[in-house]
Amino acid sequence: MREIILDTETTGLNYKSGDRVVEVGCVELINHVSTGNNLQFYCSTDREINKESKSIHGLTNEFLKEYPAFGEQANKLLEFIKQDTLVIHNSEFDIGFINNELKIIGIEKLKNKVIDTVALARKTLNTRVANLDYLCKKFSIDLSARKIHGALLDCQLLSEVYIELLGGRQTSLELTKSLNNETEEDSNKTKNKKIHQVQISSEDIQKHKKSIDKLKNPLWGGLDY
Repeated sequence: MREIILDTETTGLNYKSGDRVVEVGCVELINHVSTGNNLQFYCSTDREINKESKSIHGLTNEFLKEYPAFGEQANKLLEFIKQDTLVIHNSEFDIGFINNELKIIGIEKLKNKVIDTVALARKTLNTRVANLDYLCKKFSIDLSARKIHGALLDCQLLSEVYIELLGGRQTSLELTKSLNNETEEDSNKTKNKKIHQVQISSEDIQKHKKSIDKLKNPLWGGLDY
């Protein structure tokens, strides 16, 4: 069973008022086990990133201007997620933004099944609080790398939270054993599978850090992302 953890970063909170996607992250799970097959890309946009969003993800229009627009990269997202189930934290937000981007370039909206981990967490844990920081702390998942929100990092954290919500790491260990007993034919198929590796240059990282250093009074949390 293949599932895709998906997250976006955006210029603001409302695509209906013109806000756009500026980063997409995806993590592949097979039988609830992360495979290491990830996808991540930044998107340039003419829409100015608002102060609140800039404080959350640290991205700036200056940093993003060297990257292609979402429309130029949409196909690699669609090829990666295929028709598989999407696992998203606060799915209405991310699906709304992705579908709006697809609409702008004349592509039909996503028809994938979606699992919303906010709703899953509230039901499973009987809690109103369900933001990603809270859930990571509850399950003792290391948050030290989350100084700011990033689409790929948040996907990786959410993949761990999702496994815990389904029953915990013991379940994932059993699934891993099952995967390790795959047939030779299955193994060959995996070897021949095209992998989308995340490639972020050291130059990009330095540019991003410089952008973050310019921020005044950053807000690193507060939303159910």
